[in-house]
Amino acid sequence: MPKEPTGDPKSHPTSEFANGITGSCLCGSITVTINDNELFSKQRGHLCHCANCRKVAGSYVSSNLLIEVGKVEIKDKNGTKKTYEDRETLSGNPVYRSFCSEDGNPICSETSNYPGKIIMKLGMFPRIPQPEVEGFGLHKHPWEGGHDGVQVYEMKWAGPDKKPMA
Repeated sequence: MPKEPTGDPKSHPTSEFANGITGSCLCGSITVTINDNELFSKQRGHLCHCANCRKVAGSYVSSNLLIEVGKVEIKDKNGTKKTYEDRETLSGNPVYRSFCSEDGNPICSETSNYPGKIIMKLGMFPRIPQPEVEGFGLHKHPWEGGHDGVQVYEMKWAGPDKKPMA
């Protein structure tokens, strides 16, 4: 008998994540908990259309969350977390892109552009916060639609505490 489809975000009311949310890579070796009671109380995520994020996501856009490092707990029970140093960036500063070496699932990215913050890859979570911004809007495919209430920056979004960068 075939398994029922999994992963329907509508089966998880946002109230289920009042204090935080936990997700994992595909094989379950790496679990990530975001401890934030405002995760779903306002628009929080960001979509990135830069070529590097698209490659990491394996999709036309990457769904991310820029958040304080202290609010994130990453557990790697089998030692599968690996990090790639991406030096092909607009800023010239490397982006350290972590992933599970067993299943290839992207986990997070870190860069000196956002001190004290970490960029979580949201595909591993049962529910994703509504995005507040899209970065590298100039890199969107012509067939992509828009999202109501989401600010689109033509190039790079500098983060919630900074102004957009062109």
